[in-house]
Amino acid sequence: MRLGRVRLPLKVLLVGGGGREAALAFAFSRSPLLGHLACAPGNAGIERHARRVPIGADDVDALHRHATEERYDLVVVGPEAPLVGGLADRLREAGISVFGPSAAAARLEGSKADAKRFMERHGIPTARFRVLDRPEDAERFLEDPDTAYPLVVKADGLAAGKGVVIADDAASARAAAEGMLSGRSFGDAGRSIVVEEKLEGRETSLFALSDGRRVVELAPCQDYKRAHDRDAGPNTGGMGTYSPSVWIDPATRRVLAESVVAPTIAGLAAEGRPFRGALFVGVMLTAEGPKVLEYNVRFGDPETQVLIPRLDGDWLELLDACARGRLDGSAPRFRDVASVCVVMASGGYPGPFERGLPIEGIEDAEGLAGVQVFHAGTERDASGRIVTAGGRVLGVTATAGDLAEARDLAYRAVGLIGWPGEHHRTDIALDAITATRERR
Repeated sequence: MRLGRVRLPLKVLLVGGGGREAALAFAFSRSPLLGHLACAPGNAGIERHARRVPIGADDVDALHRHATEERYDLVVVGPEAPLVGGLADRLREAGISVFGPSAAAARLEGSKADAKRFMERHGIPTARFRVLDRPEDAERFLEDPDTAYPLVVKADGLAAGKGVVIADDAASARAAAEGMLSGRSFGDAGRSIVVEEKLEGRETSLFALSDGRRVVELAPCQDYKRAHDRDAGPNTGGMGTYSPSVWIDPATRRVLAESVVAPTIAGLAAEGRPFRGALFVGVMLTAEGPKVLEYNVRFGDPETQVLIPRLDGDWLELLDACARGRLDGSAPRFRDVASVCVVMASGGYPGPFERGLPIEGIEDAEGLAGVQVFHAGTERDASGRIVTAGGRVLGVTATAGDLAEARDLAYRAVGLIGWPGEHHRTDIALDAITATRERR
């Protein structure tokens, strides 16, 4: 990747304060291209690598004002809300390079209905669906004898990864739809819903970078959304992940590149909303072939935490080239190692949880070779102790020669960390290791 004519070293603003941004800050801090790194708002772990700026990630006006006053060379937007809110558009108008798509392109994530209709227009394989805006229409459709169950009810707008309900029968579907359309479940995000067939198969994740014209793939990952072992419990923002995915072989990657990624980027460009940033494609590997479950228009969390240590190169150089429209089209190289991330969460998450609990053992865990603890929901209390400040608190990431070694190391590190009520899944990557052994 060539940066071209840019001012070096780079003055960079990273927007966000979760585990994804902690991983990116860690990576940027190791780049020889970095001159200054700030993060808005950051967290107690990010402050090791960046100057914290007390602006919320969804405060588009304040972020725009700060970035233009400071004249950053590059702004990297982590979460989806400021992208949907138009931050990238406003910064580009001010002459600042931004890693992240326009508000028009970000509607792929900001509106599930927009995404489904986009896929329909461009022949991208996905589940059959219906968009419903009125409670009476939803009730009529869900009670129709021809409506097949189980099905999936999704809030149209942003719901922090939790706006999805799998309904086994009409009663549960009606309850989900009524809660969303009334605004009780997810506020305005659920005022419109998407109802779609439930796909069967193996769910997996694919990431790509685009500078608006060219596309490069990143290493595949595998995410675990449910709160508890064996995929039990409610959906969360993500309880763990690993890379590379054992479910995406080279042939499947080619199919996804040709039938999903390429037509997505081309379709957005044809519609006058070219995509510049990181595109996440959630895919179900069905008996009929891969089908798209959802798009995200930014790096995933916690997928970023396992991608970061595997890149054989400079993340800052790569993202800067993408932001400036200068990707050269050659795929980034990833090291032949495996990474596993286990999310340690507050008791009660994704429901109500307590904040301000002191965390012990982070330094002990990071003392293990190959382990990095990425902070997601942490702050410092008045005495300087690191305490819990969110639902997903830490992403404990281990990198080793193979998946089994990385998993063992990650859980060894998790065992050194604790706080009252902490919970985590104990089966991250276990199914992949079992499947790999059975293939031998």
